[in-house]
Amino acid sequence: MSASVSTLRTATGPRAAADADLRLQILGPLRIWRNGVELDAGPPQQAYLLALLLSRDGRPISTNDLIDLIWDDKAPASALNVIHKYVGLLRRLLEPALPAREMGSYLVRQGNGYLFTARPGTLDLTSFRRLTKAAKDEHAAGRPDDALDRYVDALRLWSGSTADALARESAATGLHTALDGEFHEACCAAADLAVALNQSSRVLPSLRLAARMAPLHEHVQAGLARALAADGQQAEALAVFRATRERLAEELGIDPGPALQEAQRKVLSQTGASAPDHEPLDTPVPGPDAQPAQLPPALPTFVGRGRELTFLADLLSEVRTSPLIVAMDGMGGVGKSALATRFAHQVADRFTDGQLYLDLRGDCADEDDLSAGDALRSLLSSLDVPEGNIPATLDARTGAYRSLTARKRILVVLDNARDVAQVRPLLPNSTGCLVLVTSRTPLVGLAVHDGAHLLHVDLPDLPSARSLLRRRLERSRHLSAAELAAQATTLDEIIARCGRLPLALASVAGWLSSRPRRSLATVANELRDGYERPTSFSGGSPLSDLLSAFEWSYRRLSPEAARLLRLFPLTLSAGATAGACASLCGTTPAAVRASLRELTLATLLEEDDRGVYSAHVLVRAYGHEVSLATDSTPDRAAAVTRLSQYYARGDSHTAGLLEAPPVRSELPPPLAG
Repeated sequence: MSASVSTLRTATGPRAAADADLRLQILGPLRIWRNGVELDAGPPQQAYLLALLLSRDGRPISTNDLIDLIWDDKAPASALNVIHKYVGLLRRLLEPALPAREMGSYLVRQGNGYLFTARPGTLDLTSFRRLTKAAKDEHAAGRPDDALDRYVDALRLWSGSTADALARESAATGLHTALDGEFHEACCAAADLAVALNQSSRVLPSLRLAARMAPLHEHVQAGLARALAADGQQAEALAVFRATRERLAEELGIDPGPALQEAQRKVLSQTGASAPDHEPLDTPVPGPDAQPAQLPPALPTFVGRGRELTFLADLLSEVRTSPLIVAMDGMGGVGKSALATRFAHQVADRFTDGQLYLDLRGDCADEDDLSAGDALRSLLSSLDVPEGNIPATLDARTGAYRSLTARKRILVVLDNARDVAQVRPLLPNSTGCLVLVTSRTPLVGLAVHDGAHLLHVDLPDLPSARSLLRRRLERSRHLSAAELAAQATTLDEIIARCGRLPLALASVAGWLSSRPRRSLATVANELRDGYERPTSFSGGSPLSDLLSAFEWSYRRLSPEAARLLRLFPLTLSAGATAGACASLCGTTPAAVRASLRELTLATLLEEDDRGVYSAHVLVRAYGHEVSLATDSTPDRAAAVTRLSQYYARGDSHTAGLLEAPPVRSELPPPLAG
């Protein structure tokens, strides 16, 4: 903290001085200090509003979202005025000298919401994220001691769960759960480093705090047990294992997972002891030569996909002379990962040398996806290659991986691939291996050069979509089959508004579970309003996060294809030909076909056998939103005029071919394009 403060004091101006004297804490109970004196955040509702703004860490939050988070379904008519009043009071709390009606430096109005902004060192959440990123960078650069220093500094900023500040209403449960999850993840990473560097005592206070915050988090408990054992506290480490096992059995009815069992095995190997006879393990603890078993849990609400599962099973039964590679593609949220995981669990016992899983993060920003070299490092580590023995170059790592997988039966799931170049070095070298790849775009190169089978994952049919939504609502809202049957019409409307997209249906069900008093009819009305007013999708909607997921595909488009996607919602919902799209964009059919091909490869548009292009209902809604924010009103109006003229001239020409009308009307000259 001292380094951050000294940096701030070198700045000039009133804002710099104010930031240097102001500190805010959200990583635990909400607290505010100015000039070393702690301030009262005000009445509970006002303090809760400040906590919500701080939790966004430099990102805006709309007034609609604030109303939902503060009052849930019980918002008074004066809710918006109350928020404005609280914001004004908080501005003067943070900046006492602020003149009346001035916005100030911290709580800034942005669009229809507010944004908390401050220099580094003012908010503990900002400092925590900066330090954890620095720790990851140091570790990736081969400086583990520096990485541990950054982790220790970051973890010391936490004094408790963010639920203390954010759990006032059930609607904010996801906020504090996600923030606490960042702490737990950093604790686990720090524990691994500290144990490897023989400096476990430095992270024990933070690990104990995390263990109290998350008594059922197996990776946190395993990290604490390993750090205690490495610090010479084997008895307490075994006690952590026993207590966690009892809690898991009593509260969840499950046994400890691989992470906790492996921690206990290592503790026992350090003590030279064995598991007590009166406390047998219900599940065998993997030995040192245990094979990797990394598949994520199968989705309990998985339904349908019988055709795809049969296709995959038939491929697996065929005789082959090379690894079986299946590349699944489809639009974001269609259920590719769920299908791959489901089939992997069904056939896992056939792959006696283990199952590997890797999220290639191809659906993230370019700088966040996993390079082939880093992916190989992870796979080699999973195959028990010591970190110091992993080759430095990509070619050497590829060779080592192929050597290790030769003549073995291994199942490899490569999720969220970006492109062929990211996948090809990760293919094992054995006819007994199965590789399941998921990607939003068809990986044609894998089929051409590596013999992969391409499987397009389409939207589920209506019966499967109904089963999916009903099963999720039965689990999340505890609705009986009879209650759901009585609302069949409403459910079908929700399914139609979601375009049968599995992730959209899951988002609606999850959103409903966090708002137990919200009726299905209300949600159907809100989704209906979303299509009439697309900007309502931008926040506070069951589908707001889903629509933002389309940004991954949008950011990778050429400017011409991106413009076509934005304007495409102006076409008829039944679809449009290449000629209509060319008129929409003011270009020629030959020029627009490149954009249409790009959009179909990105699974944002589909082409039928008549050459008519269409978009999923949610892709249309997303394109409309982006267009409203990007394209000027005159540009949109001109596009509509060109498209109308295209249809009008087509109708006039058709009518002239069918019969000569008694009166021929002359159409105005067409616009350019």
